[in-house]
Amino acid sequence: MPLNPPPSSAPYPSEDAALAAFHRMRLIMDQLRENCPWDRKQDFDSLRTLTVEEVYELIDAIELKDWAQVAGELGDLFLHLLFYARLGKEGGLFDLAELLDNMCEKLIRRHPHLYSDVQAESSEQVKANWEKIKLGEGRTSILQGVPQSLPATVKAMRIQEKAAGAGFDWKHSEEVMDKVHEELQELSQAKDPSHKAEEWGDLVFSMINWARFEGINAENALEAANRKFIQRFRAVEQEAVNSGRLVTDMNMDEMQAAWDRAKRVDSTR
Repeated sequence: MPLNPPPSSAPYPSEDAALAAFHRMRLIMDQLRENCPWDRKQDFDSLRTLTVEEVYELIDAIELKDWAQVAGELGDLFLHLLFYARLGKEGGLFDLAELLDNMCEKLIRRHPHLYSDVQAESSEQVKANWEKIKLGEGRTSILQGVPQSLPATVKAMRIQEKAAGAGFDWKHSEEVMDKVHEELQELSQAKDPSHKAEEWGDLVFSMINWARFEGINAENALEAANRKFIQRFRAVEQEAVNSGRLVTDMNMDEMQAAWDRAKRVDSTR
């Protein structure tokens, strides 16, 4: 016999619609877990990879500024969060109310400039207070909260931001650029592969640090460069197709000329 899905939240007043929709989604999650063979089979480990995929799909939608797709991907992510809450409840680990209440208490505790008499007039002061509070909660290092599995570029940015929040930072971007030139010189002098790899990593870390000083999101900037390269290389491939060939049939001079034409087209947009 088919299940009766929970009623839509549409009839509710606007101020209650979000709560009603959240409750409806939770009830549907319960129905799926109890009645769908695929949902019954899932556990924390099987969902983990799928959740990472959902987050990247959300990031892609944000990059494209496709707000309808952003909304859809956020809905997918909400479903995953509810699924984890259901698994936690089944295992006697935690439940939805507990994790939401804990998050509320953490937000209140970490915003003393709003919920007590602590003063913080800038975002930098807020971040500094945040890190001090986390150390008071039992963490042994300011860097402890940086996930090990973060992509390297994002991880470098977070490490630098957290160290800067503790006062360990350069004063001017020119100092960081001097460090970039120093690391580049050391890379040019490296001899063996392992030393070259080490110096290359130091150089990239310094460049990410410089980007942070200049207000540039290094991950976003690199992704923009990726997209630009893809667009221009596809233009090179299209020129090959237009001449009845494959790009692998072109020599380097032909490809470079096609690349330069694609670059000129980009500059006129």
